Amino acid sequence: MIAEKIISGERLKPNDDLKFLLTTPLEDLQKGAALIQKKFCGKHIDLCTIINGKSGRCGEDCKYCAQSARHKTGVNEYNFLPTEKILEVALADEQAGVNRFSIVTSGRNLDEKNFERAIEAYKVLRDKVKLELCASHGILTYEQLKKLRAAGVKRYHHNLETSRRYFPHICTTHTFDDRIRTIKLAQAAGLEVCSGGIIGMGENWQDRIDLAFELAALNIKSIPINVLNPIKGTPLENLPLLAPEDIFRTIAIFRYINPTANVRLAAGRKFLPDNGASAFLHGASAAITGNMLTTSNTNIKSDLKLISELGLTNKF
Repeated sequence: MIAEKIISGERLKPNDDLKFLLTTPLEDLQKGAALIQKKFCGKHIDLCTIINGKSGRCGEDCKYCAQSARHKTGVNEYNFLPTEKILEVALADEQAGVNRFSIVTSGRNLDEKNFERAIEAYKVLRDKVKLELCASHGILTYEQLKKLRAAGVKRYHHNLETSRRYFPHICTTHTFDDRIRTIKLAQAAGLEVCSGGIIGMGENWQDRIDLAFELAALNIKSIPINVLNPIKGTPLENLPLLAPEDIFRTIAIFRYINPTANVRLAAGRKFLPDNGASAFLHGASAAITGNMLTTSNTNIKSDLKLISELGLTNKF
């Protein structure tokens, strides 16, 4: 059984015969993913929350995104939030019982003024909360990433979004290599990296498999899987929703290719039965929760209740 070989130390490679990932009955593939998850993640489910620290007016042309100024989506627009507001949310999330907290901002990167506001906020959070701090601020320099690390940030989030082949169909204002470069700079600066992608943007199964291998090659330990919720006013507004079976298979595939990583349910959980309960038992070992940017129908209390009922825990 391939899952048992992975548990024993073997790893899938891009040039392997991978047809089984697509032809194995879903139930059987999920059983294997569950075994791999149990071995490397145990019963732990890592829960993180985010705050939208700066919204709208992004100059990039990512076709899925409501934040782009090139699309007419009616998204709220505001500059970097006051530190007091960010701290208020972080303290509430900590009290509610999550593991991590991240500030997420729109735009290719942060200008100098907003970057300094971010540094100020992280320093306050570092001193006031016990949560692991994460950051998501686009394409930053090595010097900026080092400053984030010094301010208390432990993990930098920067999605690859899709495969190298399909990326130009989704974004033309920066490249796949720009994203790879940022990830490597973050790692060189001493930061862990959270990186995943969005499925359901018109890519094929090979694109999803290729993305999983790109992340494995980068040794990514937290992999958010977002499911596209087509937003009116974006170029992808008329794409059909993915079937739950396709989402479950994708999660299992990512678990087989990235056996030791936290495969994280992100946007689109509402398209799964029981808010992803089955996914937590068959490959997904983490989730974004709380009042999120693009995900709805979930909160910290309900997620803690759900994982407890499944015999899982977010406590180490």
